[in-house]
Amino acid sequence: MTKVFGRLRFVFLIMALALPLAGCGYNTIPTDEEAAKARWADVQNNYQRRADLIPNLVATVQGYAKQEKDVLTAVVEARAKATSVQIDASSLSDPEKLKQFQEAQQQLSGALGRLLAVTENYPDLKSNANFLALQSQLEGTENRIAVARKDYIEAVRVYNTDLQTFPGVLWASLFFRDKKPMAAFTANDAAQTAPQVKF
Repeated sequence: MTKVFGRLRFVFLIMALALPLAGCGYNTIPTDEEAAKARWADVQNNYQRRADLIPNLVATVQGYAKQEKDVLTAVVEARAKATSVQIDASSLSDPEKLKQFQEAQQQLSGALGRLLAVTENYPDLKSNANFLALQSQLEGTENRIAVARKDYIEAVRVYNTDLQTFPGVLWASLFFRDKKPMAAFTANDAAQTAPQVKF
């Protein structure tokens, strides 16, 4: 009988401690960390969507523009490099790995831009329904990537702020010492210069 009362007292004690801890923001750090990881998964999902579309785009263009071999090869190589650089959720606190990932994706974006510019010289290709559909899918994917990156940046900002402000800094020093700030996307050097329009 004494054992039963002891266990009940222990359960009530845990419940009595859990409620104030939850109310004081104890759950905020792991909750926001998981939110940032989920946003990162969305970023990767959209990059993967783009990588999956590229073989179809290249195959469609190849049928019309066989002499553009160099451009097509550059796109295929950039896609291979971009898909080989992956960052899992545990590496998000490493800015160098995130930079490598971003650079690989930027190279792929540049190669795709050159490919789409080259296709302007092929009237038959431009009117091909498959090409137009793929071009539309790629444009939509680029927009989704931009939104997913924006959401990830915001989620990382919230998580990193939790680690540095009260009461999160208190919980981080007591219970979450292994939690490190996550790296956010930053614009590359090329994005600092406005594109020139020439007619």
